[in-house]
Amino acid sequence: MQMPFCLWDRNKAPPTPENHVAINGTVVVSCHLGLSVPGKTTTLRLFSSTQIDHNTGKGRLSAEAPLRGGKKTKHGPGKTSTMTYQVTLFVDPDFGTPGAVVVKNGLKNDQFFLRHVQLELAEDRSIHFECNSWVYPYKKTNSDRVFFVNTSYLPDKTPETLRLLRDEELRSLRGNGRGERKDWERIYDYDYYNDLGNPEKEDHARPVLGGTASFPYPRRCRTGRPVFKKDGVTETRKHVINLDFYIPPDERFSPTKLAEVLTLAVQALTHFVVPEARALFHGDISNFKSYEQLRRDLYNKPQTPVVDGMVMDKLKTSVPSHKTYKQVNKMVKETPVRFPIPQVIEHDQEAWRTDQEFAREILAGLNPVVIKRLEVFPPVSSGGKTSTITTSHIQGRLEGLTVEKALVQNRLYILDHHDYLMPYLERINKLGVCIYASRTLLFLKDDGTLKPLVIELSLPGQGVADDDISRIFLPATQGMDGHLWQLAKAHVTVNDSGYHQLISHWLFTHATVEPFIIATKRQLSAMHPIHKLLEPHFKDNMQINTLARSILLSAGGILERTMYPGKYAMEMSSAIYSKWRFTEQSLPNELIKRGMASRDGLSLYIPDYPYAVDGLDVWHAIVGWVQSYCSHFYHSDAAVGGDRELQAWWDDVRHVGHGDRRGDHACWLELDSVANLAESLSTLIWIASALHAAVNFGQYGYAGFMPNRPTRCRRFVPMPGSAEMTQLEADPEKFFLETVPDRFTTTLGLTLIEVLSNHTSDELYLGQRATSAWTDDGEVLLLLDRFREELRRVEKRIKERNRDERLKNRKGPVKVPYTLLFPDVGGKEKGITGKGIPNSVSI
Repeated sequence: MQMPFCLWDRNKAPPTPENHVAINGTVVVSCHLGLSVPGKTTTLRLFSSTQIDHNTGKGRLSAEAPLRGGKKTKHGPGKTSTMTYQVTLFVDPDFGTPGAVVVKNGLKNDQFFLRHVQLELAEDRSIHFECNSWVYPYKKTNSDRVFFVNTSYLPDKTPETLRLLRDEELRSLRGNGRGERKDWERIYDYDYYNDLGNPEKEDHARPVLGGTASFPYPRRCRTGRPVFKKDGVTETRKHVINLDFYIPPDERFSPTKLAEVLTLAVQALTHFVVPEARALFHGDISNFKSYEQLRRDLYNKPQTPVVDGMVMDKLKTSVPSHKTYKQVNKMVKETPVRFPIPQVIEHDQEAWRTDQEFAREILAGLNPVVIKRLEVFPPVSSGGKTSTITTSHIQGRLEGLTVEKALVQNRLYILDHHDYLMPYLERINKLGVCIYASRTLLFLKDDGTLKPLVIELSLPGQGVADDDISRIFLPATQGMDGHLWQLAKAHVTVNDSGYHQLISHWLFTHATVEPFIIATKRQLSAMHPIHKLLEPHFKDNMQINTLARSILLSAGGILERTMYPGKYAMEMSSAIYSKWRFTEQSLPNELIKRGMASRDGLSLYIPDYPYAVDGLDVWHAIVGWVQSYCSHFYHSDAAVGGDRELQAWWDDVRHVGHGDRRGDHACWLELDSVANLAESLSTLIWIASALHAAVNFGQYGYAGFMPNRPTRCRRFVPMPGSAEMTQLEADPEKFFLETVPDRFTTTLGLTLIEVLSNHTSDELYLGQRATSAWTDDGEVLLLLDRFREELRRVEKRIKERNRDERLKNRKGPVKVPYTLLFPDVGGKEKGITGKGIPNSVSI
């Protein structure tokens, strides 16, 4: 019988009751959010993994034991505070090995972030419970939190003592699909994107995305908020910038990440506010007058660090606690008042304007996933309409080849922003922007670089569907033709910038991964080996996505204010999602689809294609790790097909999470073999890690200088003989800057991409885990070591390529080496580094 705890000093280990065995342990929590820290009112219990309680059908349950002591420590770049507690649990001598720990938060109101529980058993043996979750007070949840031991079990291999507990945990995570979610609930359910608009505010109504043939979309996590009475389908929000949204506790930022993201936001807002306030004071808030003024006003040399008072005052009303506010305020004291200098102009302020750099960035910039090999000339639309580009436009500039021979030799390529954009152009241009659909043809030169051959800019005809209005522009460096060519390239880059942010970045990584997270938590137990494999690749995705829907993607949000599609942005991404296939997202299949690689996906038609070359190295490393991991747990194809949790997970993903794509059978592999399982998991990990890194972390380096990557245009290319043509001839630089975004839009856009391009200090990179105790399987740990070693070899090869002067696409005229797919296995740097592949879509 357990002795009453009041009989001894609770900071010391209690005496062991007669006929019981003491299990000592440590409990580590983060505690720097200004919330109460757990103490004696917080208790632990243990479930046995070997001894069953026949009354409950579960493992035998130990008595409760309170936390003792509490030693404060600090670690990491942000000096995050943690508390380490001691606990002593008493069990019968035949209790066996604990299989789960039950945590009861006895605080009245506050939650705490539980990192892990470590128990010391007899014979120098310890067991680990990796937690990394917020634990809410029992008085709110009416239930304890259960964390399973770090041993992996397939469903049919689960000890009998844990089977009911395993099933109960999964049922509780699914919820009942009713009611508004409270912040302490751990419920994973699906919903449509019905939280982007406000039907009661003029021009802020937006269609619901998902669930219809008209607007298909991946699902998001359900919150169950009340809907507007006006339309009965759009969810309401308490604030314009919503920071009190529901996210399951396991998906929320750690305290470290929360403080750093808030700090980044304050720094970026300061960089936005200070230049704009200065411009307003001087009466110039519309345009930059010259490139020199743009560089001087936004970047220049850092001045005395200062954080704008308005920014910090606003932050006070948005953060979880006053202590968090004080911490962020302290962290931003050294914030320079101007933006850092982007890499693209760091070494040469004019190289971005060259045709060579324009073409190189299509292969090695921040959107290297759109270029296609041209297989038919002239290009033909999906509807059958032929482009106005003719042989006469490009013949004579193909290094002695005819167009036919250039096609046969795989020397012609296209950046095509035409078909998906044409149906939206008329509506988009009514929003006050001046946007074309574009086609850009490029030629692969003998030195391995691309050169642009011709740009076609198109507008829809007046009232006739097939009567497009197209203009052709040819490369030139001098005179009026040179000025027109620079404007044409700017319009192409605007198309590419919109596609990059909306499709390559948001839709194809952020949005498509979230249903996999929901399905994993609903159908795969935390003990399932596939759950353990995928967990690091889901870190922070759901919170980032929710922030994006609240601040960036919502009606009137930053994306609509800075990107050319405006209010039609998300609707256009829905149209593109209607053709999305998961099977085409593996890197080899995606390269084959674009005609950039041979049918086996191994031979590239452009040998110096940095994204693809480095990407294939990373892809094969991922595949090797995933195949070996799957083969370790599944010894036959029948074992995959017979795994009820795995099959329920795949069914959830295909028929609910991505339910609008379930009718396309080519969209998914059947999960009936080890090979198909490994292929599907490798694809998911590739999307969440390497693909996201490739399209995200170069944003500030390349788009931080707006003229290089403008996001919208305010003027069309002038017509011959027009007044605009006269203005262009009189001052081409002024005309260019009056075409691209104004200074307010520019600085607002920089504010966004400065945050998105940062690595935080708690980031875990591909091949890394928070601790080696994530599994107790020694062979799996060896497999992970091999994966890390292979990634180190990949890093070495990337360094060698970047030093090879023959590979001209690796750095280009701007002298920016391609490092976006540099794994950075041992990296601990934070900030805008332009390298490193985080495990997950975490920013």
